[in-house]
This record gives sequence, structure tokens and C-alpha cells, in this order.
Amino acid sequence: MTSPIFLSIVIPAYNEEARIAASLEAIYRYMAQQTYPYELIVVDDGSTDLTASIVSEIFQRKGHGILLRNATNRGKGYSVRCGVLQTQGTYVLFSDADLSTPIREVEKFFPYLEQGYDITIGSRGLQESDVQIHQAWYREYMGKTFNRIVRILLLRGFADTQCGFKCFRGEVARKLFVRQQITHFSFDVEILFLAHHHHYRVKEVPIQWFNEPHSRVNALHDSAKMFIDLLKIRYNAWAGKYE
Repeated sequence: MTSPIFLSIVIPAYNEEARIAASLEAIYRYMAQQTYPYELIVVDDGSTDLTASIVSEIFQRKGHGILLRNATNRGKGYSVRCGVLQTQGTYVLFSDADLSTPIREVEKFFPYLEQGYDITIGSRGLQESDVQIHQAWYREYMGKTFNRIVRILLLRGFADTQCGFKCFRGEVARKLFVRQQITHFSFDVEILFLAHHHHYRVKEVPIQWFNEPHSRVNALHDSAKMFIDLLKIRYNAWAGKYE
């Protein structure tokens, strides 16, 4: 009889041919040291490079992997949602493809989940956070400004909503992501807003983080879009779309 999956790892990927192999190999090395069953789900978001081929070849050799493919580029939030809704794990982790947060940091989440928290979110904004390589000053400034706006419009109590390293109890993840409306970078805020709306317990955890200089976030264009998304979240809540 097959043991139930303990951890599902979801990774959204768009044109990641230069670094996806190294990231997957790092995950496999870490998971080889663990004793629990796991699954690894990569969602290719309509990549125009060799991302899907590289992932497919690695999964065929290593196992434990599921490759999902969007026909066109739909956005990070859409891709994470697709992956999460395919998971079977007791716990569900989603991580950025560049592993800016090393996969081993998931170990910091499990004690809180076992204590009864429903969601654990990695944070670069706490005093104990270990940011090894910082973003450019203007990106850090814009990130802090975005978090201030989030606290004013939607959510208080979080130092960092945007770190791409979050772990959920599996049934909670699937209940939240099926209600998700935002498909791009602000989906993290929407999921945390949904968690608050449905009275789930969230723990912000300091993690180690390395800036990846080849970020796909356009500082001006995406910041404006993310602000509009915050207004959409507020409207969706008013319209009853999150019930």
C-alpha cells in the first residue's frame, strides 16, 4: 500500500531554462535526505524556451514529478493555483523557481503547522530574517511601500506578504486556492486575505533569502498592476466573491 504524500511542492516556472535544472536538482538532493513521501509539481506558464523539456527529462529520470503546462502565459498566481489544486499532500509548499529561499527552510514551518497553524509564510521583513543578498534599494523601497499599502487597504500584521515561499495544511490550501481570483503577482495578498476572511491561523516565519538579480518583476509596470489588484481584492470581498 502506498503511503500518503506528506509534502507537495509546487513551483511555477516561466522561461526558466537557465536555472530550473539546478533548482530541481537541489530539491531532489534535499528530499533524498528525508524519510517522508513527497510530490513535486512544476507548472510551466506558457514558456517559449526549453523549460518544459528540461523539466520533463529530469522528472523521467528522477520520478516524483508532475509537469503541468499552460497553453499561454497566464501569470504566476494562475500557475500556483493550477498546481495547488492538483496536490495530494498533507502539507503544500509553493516556492519560486529560483529557490531564493533554500528548500531546507521548509523545516522551519513544520513545527508551527503541527502546533495548529493553518498557513506558514516565509518572511524577509522580520528582525530574525536572514537576507543574504539584498535587492536593489529601489526594489526594497517599493516592496516596503507595497506592504504599507496592503496594511492600509486589506491586511494588518504581516511584515512581508510577497516572499515566494509559503506552506499550508493541504486541505486549507485547496479550499483557499479554489476561491482565488487574482492571477498575477498580488495573488499572495489575496490568499492571505482569504485566510483571514475564513478565520485560518497564519504564522509569519523568518527565513533565509538570497536575491535573484534576474527578477521578472518590472518595478514600475508591475507595481501599478499590483496596486490595482489590491483594489480588486477589496471589491471582490465587497461583492461576496470570497464566500
